[in-house]
Amino acid sequence: MLSNHLQNGIETARLVWSRLPNSDDEALDEVGLSKKSDGSRSESLDYEVIENNAYREEQAQRGKLMVGYYVGVKWFFALLIGIGTGLAAVFINISVENFAGWKFQLTFSIIQKSYVAGFLVYILFNLLLVFSSVYIVTQFAPAAAGSGIPEIKGYLNGVDTHGILLFRTLIGKIFGSIGSVGGGLALGKEGPLVHTGACIASLLGQGGSTKYHLSSRWLQVFKTDRDRRDLVTCGCAAGVAAAFRAPVGGVLFALEEVTSWWRSQLMWRVFFTSAVVAVVVRTAMGWCKSGKCGHFGSGGFIIWDISDGQEDYSFEELLPMAIIGVIGGLLGALFNQLTLYITYWRRNYLHKKGSRVKMIEVCLVSLITSVISFGLPLLRKCSPCPEVELNSSIECPRPPGMYGNYVNFYCGKDKEYNDLATIFFNTQDDAIRNLFSAKTIHEYSAQSLLTFLVMFYSLAVVTFGTAVPAGQFVPGIMIGSTYGRLVGMFVVNFYKKLNIEEGTYALLGAASFLGGSMRMTVSLCVIMVEITNNLKLLPLIMLVLLISKAVGDAFNEGLYEEQARLRGIPLLESRPKYQMRKMTAKEACGNKKVVYFPRVVKVADVVSILQSNEHNGFPVIDHTRNGESLVIGLMLRSHLLVLLQSKVDFQHSPLPSDPRGGGKPIRQVEIKGISIDDIHLSSDDLEMYIDLAPFLNPSPYVVPEDMSLSKVYNLFRQLGLRHILVVPRASRVIGLITRKDLLIEDNENSETVELQSTSVALVLNLWEELEFLPLKNILAVHAVENLITNIYSYSCLFMELLFGLDTKITRWLKMGSSVSSPRNNSSSVTRVCASFQPVKYC
Repeated sequence: MLSNHLQNGIETARLVWSRLPNSDDEALDEVGLSKKSDGSRSESLDYEVIENNAYREEQAQRGKLMVGYYVGVKWFFALLIGIGTGLAAVFINISVENFAGWKFQLTFSIIQKSYVAGFLVYILFNLLLVFSSVYIVTQFAPAAAGSGIPEIKGYLNGVDTHGILLFRTLIGKIFGSIGSVGGGLALGKEGPLVHTGACIASLLGQGGSTKYHLSSRWLQVFKTDRDRRDLVTCGCAAGVAAAFRAPVGGVLFALEEVTSWWRSQLMWRVFFTSAVVAVVVRTAMGWCKSGKCGHFGSGGFIIWDISDGQEDYSFEELLPMAIIGVIGGLLGALFNQLTLYITYWRRNYLHKKGSRVKMIEVCLVSLITSVISFGLPLLRKCSPCPEVELNSSIECPRPPGMYGNYVNFYCGKDKEYNDLATIFFNTQDDAIRNLFSAKTIHEYSAQSLLTFLVMFYSLAVVTFGTAVPAGQFVPGIMIGSTYGRLVGMFVVNFYKKLNIEEGTYALLGAASFLGGSMRMTVSLCVIMVEITNNLKLLPLIMLVLLISKAVGDAFNEGLYEEQARLRGIPLLESRPKYQMRKMTAKEACGNKKVVYFPRVVKVADVVSILQSNEHNGFPVIDHTRNGESLVIGLMLRSHLLVLLQSKVDFQHSPLPSDPRGGGKPIRQVEIKGISIDDIHLSSDDLEMYIDLAPFLNPSPYVVPEDMSLSKVYNLFRQLGLRHILVVPRASRVIGLITRKDLLIEDNENSETVELQSTSVALVLNLWEELEFLPLKNILAVHAVENLITNIYSYSCLFMELLFGLDTKITRWLKMGSSVSSPRNNSSSVTRVCASFQPVKYC
């Protein structure tokens, strides 16, 4: 009876949760989203600034006080991201350490009486934690599965994967990580912490979660994808800083691995966020040292201090260290390829059978992991404790119920320990600390290390890609430190030197495997130095990272790039493909028909076009007086949907509206979640018209049709664009901008600059209007040219007299001198006038 009520309650809760919208902003299925192999969706983001009339009016109304307010809010959000990510990391680490501590304490206490009973308790404890993790992910937050780094990398690259930054994803990531890592699976919590920081940043950027009534109107400041991208970058760096207690490594990780666009102002905020995380984590660890956090103590946050290890190294040791780099590149590339094959089979066959199959799969992996980690040490003979110095803090063996170095597991004598149990039957952080430890020569046998390497490598390959939050940093460190210590044992026996530490080679092995798998260099090097607190090993870490990355690149791409491609995330890498150099922009466009709108379009035509295709951007065409077509801008699909929904800008006349009337500002928050099927228009509405000129982007990026595709690729990626217009070769030139034209003095009067641009714009517009007049003969050409020159000269004369400039320059302008006048003593007004020269007919 009780079980039936419990089952009904679970089903009811699941039904209520499933009926909730899948987006924090009531987002519905949108048209124009690309579907991926697993059924989820991805959409390009608008990182380009849409400089329409509404945007210009908003910028004109911003004063210095408002600009300072926005800058202050960005720094305040960076502070909140650091605090939130630090607290989330503290909560995850305390929970994992306590669950692991209770598990090992209970198991060790039971195996003193019966190993069979301890084995069953150990398996059930792990199953319970892992089942809670997979249940949360499969039923409540599917986007929380995996590390989340490929999705976040895609977001910062310009691709938004559906559901990756929601509030439910954040909750699923935190609690799912606790269950999966605490349950002893061969995965880590560092990757999920990066995703957690990104979720916190995104939620702050949109003012909270409206679905769960956790939003604040005062936080809803940033409405564009461009601003949220900067916040998510801060969140990624904060996640790495919290996971490894490496603030500088977090900044470099965001710069090297996940971002596609960077600037100096963003670096300052990212560095500030990482520093805040470091302070929060440090404060929490100081508070936990008093014993208020249960089993959280010497373990917990990763920092494997090996500052008391090997002091120096000789030239002859460089060869085995280089061999470690080669091994790391080979094993890392193999790991990427195996996980790619298994994940492909899992996503395309196994996981399509439903969430129940996902849960069964994870439980089976947990069962196999528990059996291996508990059963293999039973088959290993115990070793006698080595002689320990009197002042040494190492205790052999550990007392019953304790875990760390020299674990007494299934040993017949008191002064014996099980070296395989010291690695296997332990938390990952403590196992790595044991492998990195100095002054512990001959603690492990080669057979035990080789057994652990093969088994844990296989478990990591199988576990990666299951439906639980999973990071790959710590498993990679475990694998690399194992074969690194094996090489260190060989070096100690071969060179017969007392100053060689096996733990140093374990560290180099960990760096080599991460470099061979993830293909990071600078950020990973700094992270390894920060977590080991040993700057002397920096040259060696750099050496093995360079070798392992070079070897790995010879076989395949990095782990995150491979997984992103498998998930259908269209990442634009830093370099274009070689064959793009031989292709042009026109060839890339293919024979696709361009769908465009006229400037004034009928509402019925807009609805018909939006329903018949899934394009997200439409060129807007206008016609000159002589009937020639002219592209006047680009209109986004989302902006069209907002116009149709509001109906405010509908008009009865098919003629252009007054350009001075402006338009209704289109806010980014209004764009989310609108579909053409949700807009209801009457028959009278369909007969009306919309003038698109106030709302389109009047200055989209345009490239000529014969530009090489590699240049288009670099332009598209570096500027974070969503659309580029391809046009025929331009027929005339109206100006040339050089570096000097972009150097505007800070002390120039803003009113002067505005008057300059207005005057020159009037002359240019007049010339463009006169250019289309039918000129019958060469006299008419000279007459028009003289007219423009006179207007131009008198306008410059007016500005010279108005601002009290040098009369010699005024006289020069009247006389129609060459435009190559000296610029060393001229004002900004004169520079603008002197730089203008009408284009003459041949």
